Amino acid sequence: MKRLYILALITLFSLLIISEVATSPADAQSTTTSRPTLASPTPTPKAAPTLKEEDEIYKVETELVNINVRVVDRNGRPIGGLRQGDFKIFEDDAPQKIEFFSQSEVPTNYSLVIDNSNSLRSQIEQVIEASKILVAANRPADETSIIRFVSSSKIEILEDFTSNKTYLNEALDSLYTEGGQTAIIDAVYLAAERVNNYEKSQKDDRMRRALVLVSDGEDRDSFYKETQLFQLLRESDVQIYVVGFVRELSSDRGFITKSPQGKAKALLERLATETGGKSYFPNDVSELNGIAREIAAELRTQYSIGYIPTNDKQDGTFRNIRVLVDDGPNKTKRIPITRAGRTAEPAPGSRPSPTAQKPVQPAKNN
Repeated sequence: MKRLYILALITLFSLLIISEVATSPADAQSTTTSRPTLASPTPTPKAAPTLKEEDEIYKVETELVNINVRVVDRNGRPIGGLRQGDFKIFEDDAPQKIEFFSQSEVPTNYSLVIDNSNSLRSQIEQVIEASKILVAANRPADETSIIRFVSSSKIEILEDFTSNKTYLNEALDSLYTEGGQTAIIDAVYLAAERVNNYEKSQKDDRMRRALVLVSDGEDRDSFYKETQLFQLLRESDVQIYVVGFVRELSSDRGFITKSPQGKAKALLERLATETGGKSYFPNDVSELNGIAREIAAELRTQYSIGYIPTNDKQDGTFRNIRVLVDDGPNKTKRIPITRAGRTAEPAPGSRPSPTAQKPVQPAKNN
């Protein structure tokens, strides 16, 4: 009896061993191949930590620097019909390869920035009439905004960017002059910032951006300094066309200082020259309509050129831009006009935004 009991235990033990063998790891692995969600995933090599950085650097390297170039003869008349091969671009004297070239019309976003201080009281009606001529020349894809300014607290967007000429003309009709300490630098700063931000929201790098400034040029009480304004303009691609009524300002100068007229004219000329625009100083308001037509033509008779800078460092430094154009037949001089340079993107976090502070309520929608 005892022997039978032992045999039963041995048999039971054997069955247990057979059962374990039947569910060996090899069999277990074969049964789990149909359920991949339970299997341990095959380790996948992680992307190199520099891959994303390389992608970001690649974007910087391939970002075009766009410049608008006007070409005129010795008499200031525009020259059209030039080819890409007629142009040479230099950045800090280093030759640049042209990646994009066109003389075809591109949409233009521009702001009419109009001084409404009492110093322009006698000209405001003619300014409105000339501004309407400029608006009338807009192409269907062009967009314009109307900004009036007096002091830092009275810089108003009467009409934001729109292609609707009726809205723009109604905004122009609402212009009026009033007393206040004229803040030209603040008005140009905020208008340039506005047109830049609007253009970026449209995601069209080749859209032309401009300001048409009408003022006597005498800044009396701006929040921003002149150096801050030109720093912003160097980081932008905004052309400034200036209509300056400086004749009424005093031409009396001090022993070492410029006259109010000389100082105002110098500021307005610099705004135009450094941005590749143009300045006009009419002797009489009767010249305004012709100036408006010329500005409308100037905005569209330009060459759009893009290049990838050979110096791709993000160091926030200023880079001089120089354009050369081959002479025409019989050595006819061709004079290129464009912005003086650009400021490279600074390294992330290297300096605060220049727009961190602004005048109290500097701009508003009307």
